[in-house]
Amino acid sequence: MTEATLAVDGAEHGITKKGLSAGSVGLIGAIVIGISCIAPAYTLTAALGPTVSEVGVQVPAIILVGFIPMLLVAFGYRELNRRMPDSGTSFTWATRAFGPWIGWMAGWGLIAATILVLSNLAGIAVDFLFLLISQFTGNPEIAGLAANPLINVTVCLLFVAAATWVSYRDMQTTQKLQYWLVGFQVLVLVLFAGAALVEVANGNAFDATAIELSWFNPFAVESFSAFAAGLSLSIFIFWGWDVTLTMNEETRGSEKTPGRAATITVVTIVVLYLLIAVALIAYAGVGTGEFGLGNPDIQDNVFFHLAGPILGPLAVLVSLAVLTSSASSLQSTFVSPARTLLAMGHYGALPEKFAKVSPRFFTPGYATIVSAVVASVFYAVMRFLSEDVLWDTITALGMMICFYYGITAFACVWFFRKVWWRSVRNVFFTLLFPLVGGVILGVLFFTTLIDSMNPDYGSGSNIFGLGLVFVLGMVVLLGGVVVMLWQWRTRPGFFRGETLTRATAED
Repeated sequence: MTEATLAVDGAEHGITKKGLSAGSVGLIGAIVIGISCIAPAYTLTAALGPTVSEVGVQVPAIILVGFIPMLLVAFGYRELNRRMPDSGTSFTWATRAFGPWIGWMAGWGLIAATILVLSNLAGIAVDFLFLLISQFTGNPEIAGLAANPLINVTVCLLFVAAATWVSYRDMQTTQKLQYWLVGFQVLVLVLFAGAALVEVANGNAFDATAIELSWFNPFAVESFSAFAAGLSLSIFIFWGWDVTLTMNEETRGSEKTPGRAATITVVTIVVLYLLIAVALIAYAGVGTGEFGLGNPDIQDNVFFHLAGPILGPLAVLVSLAVLTSSASSLQSTFVSPARTLLAMGHYGALPEKFAKVSPRFFTPGYATIVSAVVASVFYAVMRFLSEDVLWDTITALGMMICFYYGITAFACVWFFRKVWWRSVRNVFFTLLFPLVGGVILGVLFFTTLIDSMNPDYGSGSNIFGLGLVFVLGMVVLLGGVVVMLWQWRTRPGFFRGETLTRATAED
């Protein structure tokens, strides 16, 4: 019997500690790491253009609508964390509420989402590294080196290796690095938005568009499919706040601090996003002109193309901000999959190696390295398979986010079912809020799944007539089922409820 199994048995198959460094993260540190994981500079430059192509000037409305389920689900996460602070988060909570099979797939959804985004973060970092070098040297040909698959993948792997090294070390190292990187990118984004609004006020905008309240009206979107596609991208730009919960065993005040950090992180991000979206639409419009946000030639890298016209000689700051955003998020994003894998190994849902904690740094060393290797292999393969891998993996990522966030929201509702009516607070925070959030994400998941079967969906890449986004989503989900069945055969104890049992809020 392993040490992890002994620990679980000693707690009558309930929540147990895993040897992580307790009390090493405070409220501010958790918020900073949460913002870093969301990576506002990276996510907006990757998603703003595609979102405009779907909903036009209604981008602010889509951002607000995407914010609503995130906030509602965040409330559910907060309630679950107050009762069961555990680094396994979605995996652990869904297992306690619904049993081992659904819990295992919730954990898989979180891991798959983070693996997808880790590969994209590294890819974005590579693109902006070469863009930054070309700006400093005045040689535009250097930027083109990122298009060379061999150079791109090699530099990408170096970024992943560096991020893995930092993540492997203690959380104090992560926090100190993130304070500087997050502070810089937020400052530059506010400067960028402010400068755009000043240019509009001075009559120097590329395509000045009067700011209207109708931009915030989601009912003005032309079709439900366009609304769903835009919302999927909107949810992608909010994703990552749950890292504050994944660190709960390492956070001071583990029952309350992570939930507060998650809420503050989501609210901070929505304010920042609305500011930038409104400023850039007002400056560039949504047309297909040279700098219009509807121009497909600039949609994969909006910030880079608009930085020059808006900031002039300071444009290099935007490239530097996106580079630091993607690099810092690459490092902080390792926190979630590593700790989820640690919990799955700890409770016997995965091989015992995943339960290993570094005796020197008190971090999930083995799980961190495995996450890095899988992300690296995925990026290398996809980079050679499809030139439009960034667009398609972002959309597929939205599906995975809806999948495991939705399961976690419903887990909150079901876990607290016996205490719903004990107070007005319980009615809202353990029933209504997570239920509405979960339903929204569930509808969005199935809508995106059906729409993505169209070969024209996303980048237009397809395999045997099926859209690449759909294929990616199915491969990831069905791959999870295969691995789960394999673990069921080799580690039946977890699936029999011998290591982590179902429970309710009354137990």
